[in-house]
Amino acid sequence: MTLPVGEDEPGRRLGGPRFLHRLPIVLRLVIAVAAVMSLVLGGAAALVYWRVESALDQQLDADLATYHHSLVRNLRAGHSPSGPDGSAYQVLDTRGNVIEASALVRKEHLLTAGEITAAADGTTIHRDIGGLLPLDPHTLRLKANRVRLPDHRTVIAVAALRRGHRDEALRELLAQLALADGLTLLAASYVGYRTARAALDPVERYRHRAATLADAAPRVRLPVPGDRNDELTRLGHTLNQMLDRLESAAARERRFLADASHELRTPLSLLRAELDVALHRPRTADELTETLRSVDTEVQRLIDLSNALLDIEDLGSTQHLTRAPVDLADLVGTAVSPHLRAAEGENRSITVDVTPATVNVDARWLRPALGNLISNALRHGHGSIHVTAVARDGRLHLTVTDEGPGFPPDFLPRAFDRFTRAEASRTTKGSGLGLAFVAAVATSHGGTAHAENTECGAAVILDISC
Repeated sequence: MTLPVGEDEPGRRLGGPRFLHRLPIVLRLVIAVAAVMSLVLGGAAALVYWRVESALDQQLDADLATYHHSLVRNLRAGHSPSGPDGSAYQVLDTRGNVIEASALVRKEHLLTAGEITAAADGTTIHRDIGGLLPLDPHTLRLKANRVRLPDHRTVIAVAALRRGHRDEALRELLAQLALADGLTLLAASYVGYRTARAALDPVERYRHRAATLADAAPRVRLPVPGDRNDELTRLGHTLNQMLDRLESAAARERRFLADASHELRTPLSLLRAELDVALHRPRTADELTETLRSVDTEVQRLIDLSNALLDIEDLGSTQHLTRAPVDLADLVGTAVSPHLRAAEGENRSITVDVTPATVNVDARWLRPALGNLISNALRHGHGSIHVTAVARDGRLHLTVTDEGPGFPPDFLPRAFDRFTRAEASRTTKGSGLGLAFVAAVATSHGGTAHAENTECGAAVILDISC
């Protein structure tokens, strides 16, 4: 569709609005303040002017009525008309001829032909001669009506008073109002500018700091004052929290890539070595079968490692958590049952102590986490394994203990780090992600995971909300 010339959208013309939109916010605020103040000051000035003008007009009309009454009385008494300074009169016949007039208006006609006809018919005429501007020393306000004299003649008596003092007072008032309004508008605009500037200075500081952030500077945060709690301060805190989350997400992504590349290197190298050896010279069927079994083991290790890494990353966001009421005894029972046969094969036992309760958790994640702890106890511990589950005051406490030698002291501070093993050798069975997965499940449920050594062996405790 072709837009009309001068328009960029239907109903929106180029020019004023778009020009204002290009201006900085401070200038737009100042223009808005100036426009509103202009309307307010203009309205106030108009009100003051109207009130003063009305008062002056009432006084002038009262003086004119008194003078006109005196003029009519003198005409009926046959006396020579007289009046105060700045007064003038004319006496006209019904055809508009001047019978008598004061020196000030002797050579001019104060009434038009239409007004003479209307006055002769009995209408009282009120009119101003001359305006407020430009300056005119002969401005008048007149009153005229028909008068019947004792000799039965009908004349038109016109009384007039100068408006000089009234007009001068109004002109002075206009000048004073214009000066006062102008100064007030300048002051309001300046105050509006300083106020807007002070209000938006934090935004400008945020922008400068954000530009630094765009340059990939580490740990950059917006400069938020700690002694305020206004809208911009809360915005700054919100943006800093967003930066924390973004930085945490970026760190998790970097850690994921680093961990994946580091841990995938070993099984991939083994796969490549097995295949190179198999292709180096002809092999028997048994040798090829053994090679394929070794390759299958490494492929399964890669699959398990990838799944574990993806599960931990999924748990990094609470969006992947779906809580639902579940019976605590059933939850623990389904986590323990797959390991009972392995425990019997090693002449070990798994005992369970569960407080009857219904908990609100995501069993899809909590069940394998508890299974990981039992599997670790079977693999690295000795003796009986004891599982305890207690729900109290909205918290669920899960504890798995064994009777083995416990954790090495230097391993405890980093027990839940990714790819951390108690044994230094990378040939140890497992990926080093089991406890990291348990910690991720606990964190996603709003809780913590803790490992310690007891008098009997190792213990891992989960404390999560339910």
